Amino acid sequence: MVSFRHDGPGTGAEVWSRALDEAAPGAPSPALTRGGDVRRVVVVAAHPDDESLGAGGLVHRAHALGVEVVVVVATDGEASHPHSPTRTPADLARVRREELREAVHRLAPRARVHHLGLPDGALGEHRDALTAALVETVGDGRGCLLVAPWRRDGHADHEAAGTAAATAAARTEADLWEYPVWFWHWGRPDQAPWDDLRVLDLDPDERLAKAAAQAAHRSQVEPLSDQPGDEALLGPGLLSHFAGPREVYVLQPPHDGALEDLHASEADPWLADSSEYERRKRDLLLAALPRASFRRGLEVGSSTGALAADLATRCAELLVVDASAHAVAAARARCADLPGVRVEQRRLPEEWPTEDAADGGFDLVVLSEVGYFLSPAALERLVEELRSDLAADGVVVLCHWRHPVRGWPLDGADVHRIVVAADLRPVIATYRDADVELLVLGAPDLLPTPGSDRG
Repeated sequence: MVSFRHDGPGTGAEVWSRALDEAAPGAPSPALTRGGDVRRVVVVAAHPDDESLGAGGLVHRAHALGVEVVVVVATDGEASHPHSPTRTPADLARVRREELREAVHRLAPRARVHHLGLPDGALGEHRDALTAALVETVGDGRGCLLVAPWRRDGHADHEAAGTAAATAAARTEADLWEYPVWFWHWGRPDQAPWDDLRVLDLDPDERLAKAAAQAAHRSQVEPLSDQPGDEALLGPGLLSHFAGPREVYVLQPPHDGALEDLHASEADPWLADSSEYERRKRDLLLAALPRASFRRGLEVGSSTGALAADLATRCAELLVVDASAHAVAAARARCADLPGVRVEQRRLPEEWPTEDAADGGFDLVVLSEVGYFLSPAALERLVEELRSDLAADGVVVLCHWRHPVRGWPLDGADVHRIVVAADLRPVIATYRDADVELLVLGAPDLLPTPGSDRG
């Protein structure tokens, strides 16, 4: 994290203007057009005023084009004047909420505003809560543009907001644009990620609306009083960075390292070796399989390999995959001596093992406690890969927790509904209790007939 003062010396707006003129970054994509691919814009602000400074022109354009606009404000900015003799943090929170609503109304009168009320100055400690709120707001990310502070903006709250947005974008497959705010002040052109910068040129109406929105944040652009501690936080020098004819966005890939971090920090993150729920769930799944043996199985999302070790007793060949390197290492160690088992690090459906499905396809595919870690779009793509590579006598087993899953766009019921609706195979067996639902999809004649083993 860099160290800077908001009222200290910084890089002038004219320096950045010349650098941008010389570099001439292209326009961001996807483009905002009436009736285009972007149907919703969700703008994240760490504090009231970030939305106007970093993305005010974009918000005004989206609204004018009839695109739905939602502004999510993580904190109320109550710590902006910690030494104010005239305003308490509660006063500032109330004032800044009012200013935010006025500013957004000047940009996009029909926009919806969500105040999360997380602690100003400690957003990093509440990043999971912010991520969950953004995932819930975005939902299915198709057609959604998520706009947030840049992950490397140099301000702790901004970086926490940007990281949360990047995680939410990864989980929902929303497009992600990030806007710098404080970087323009403390950074230099030789520190800019030029290959990732994109410029949104603003027309006169958009510039006027943006200026009006910034002016609505009076507690930040004007002194609270003439007493020490009540000085304006955003002076003319800083505001000049946001008065020009363009907005600059950083387009970098989203990232979600939560499951990798979990497996790195805990040897048995889901308590697969000690939980009675986990043991019983595996027993139920094995008992539900309609055949005693399978030619070629695939387990999607193995974690540490507890279920894989059991499935290996029923499969001549078993491919076990997980996106986490630490999970794959644990599963390989567990399955090292089991014949016919291969454990690979793959991110599905992008790295679908088409080559392993040659020669008849998979006749067993298991998705257990993994479907809700996919975006809705990714789950649908995975289903289509299954459609291509499932053997004629293939079986698909779905087994998922029935309680709410916070922080991801799907829960177990959603996963089962999407897969069943795709009509891969009919549901031939179901088990459901308070905690888990298990579905077996396959041809009805796969189920053993009572008395068929009698001589």
